[in-house]
Amino acid sequence: MQRPMKKLAIYCGSATPQDKRYIDIARETGKMLASQGIGVVYGGGKVGLMGAVADGALSKGGEVIGVIPTALMDRELAHQGLTNLRVVDTMHQRKAAFTDLSDGFITLPGGVGTMDELWEAVSWAQLGYHAKPVGLLNAFGYYDGLLQFNAQMAQTGFVRAAHRDIIIAANTLEDLLARMKDFTPTRTVIQMRAEDL
Repeated sequence: MQRPMKKLAIYCGSATPQDKRYIDIARETGKMLASQGIGVVYGGGKVGLMGAVADGALSKGGEVIGVIPTALMDRELAHQGLTNLRVVDTMHQRKAAFTDLSDGFITLPGGVGTMDELWEAVSWAQLGYHAKPVGLLNAFGYYDGLLQFNAQMAQTGFVRAAHRDIIIAANTLEDLLARMKDFTPTRTVIQMRAEDL
């Protein structure tokens, strides 16, 4: 049975790389989600990949909810054309809102902040704080090294066998969305007995 996905949290960079393919893939992601009736929940900025995702979705009439901490309002140049811009006090509140408002997560290329958001979504799924699909769009092989590292953590035993496939990775958004819709939650740490840990 396919999972309903009415809104997805999109994690991506606020930077604008020289390689314009990254901006293009972000914009196309927003457009495709809107065309499928899937709302976007993201960091609220109007620059970089974040702005491109929002603009892409808005150009197709999609719902776009931005969540931005007060301290970053000016720094990230908050997008004023969104369906809803929520201002929170802390980064912790921002990430909690992403989880509360969305039916899953997609990570596009990004930097340290994007990695923080991705790994928290993975960690929370592993622990059992949410049961939502965690997608990774490996555009242009950007995340090849991260996927190799995730496999290394599993091979070494730092990621349990039950959790090695929490990250759903694909090279195209079409494939990623299809796999996320078919996602089945894993057995979480909370559900495990002490001897399984």
